[in-house]
Amino acid sequence: MENNPYLSVIIPAYKEGERIGHNLLEIQNFLSSKNFDYEIIVVVDGSPDNTAEIARNYSGQVKNLRVINNEVNHGKGYVIRQGLLESKGKYAVFLDADGSTSITHVEKFLPELENGNAEVLVGSRKIKGAFIQIHQPKYREIMGEGGNWLIRIVLGLWSYPDTQCGFKMLTRKAAHEIAKRMVVDRFGFDFELIVLAEKLGFKIKQLPVRWMNEEGSTVRLTGPNGFIQVLIDLFKTKWRLITGKYNIEKINSVKTDQVVGQQ
Repeated sequence: MENNPYLSVIIPAYKEGERIGHNLLEIQNFLSSKNFDYEIIVVVDGSPDNTAEIARNYSGQVKNLRVINNEVNHGKGYVIRQGLLESKGKYAVFLDADGSTSITHVEKFLPELENGNAEVLVGSRKIKGAFIQIHQPKYREIMGEGGNWLIRIVLGLWSYPDTQCGFKMLTRKAAHEIAKRMVVDRFGFDFELIVLAEKLGFKIKQLPVRWMNEEGSTVRLTGPNGFIQVLIDLFKTKWRLITGKYNIEKINSVKTDQVVGQQ
């Protein structure tokens, strides 16, 4: 692709060999009907199955497909960060490989970025207009609800009833400025992304999504992808904010200098 694409689609993948092909074709079918250029980046997170090989086999059917295969498992946050930094599009969107939130949401998300209403769009399952077609098991919904209240209290994200939805869209500048500061490798990356977007001064808007639970989640109570690890990352994120580890002042000072220079 000679020129940078209009849209970068980032798909984190782990043990998705059985359904990655179907979802790639669904994304391709949707994007091929649009009059803009795009790239599709599948970032495989050290998957023990043949997810990367199967994804590459679709390169003849899926336009501008790139597959990044990490030999070692790092976590969803790591590969999302990797995909955002690799993206070349004017806009970047990431969504889960299981198809729980359809690529068709791009239709209503893009105008918000184009019109300047937002620079970061957060898909939400808990605001007006959202619809959950298939729910998670009850115990996971209870853990998620409790965790979300802690996230809102600890990070001050009071207006975000759902920080963890796997569908988010950003301008290129926001994607790169936020991703290069992100350090959370596991599932806590979602709230880290939002709080960094706020601290960096980007305009954020929440939009409702239609969502369905898909079997195969790696979320547990304990372990590297567990609920307890998310809580640990939550308090580590708060500590980094307090101690200035995210270098927020750097971009804020640049913005101030630009405003002064224009006067």
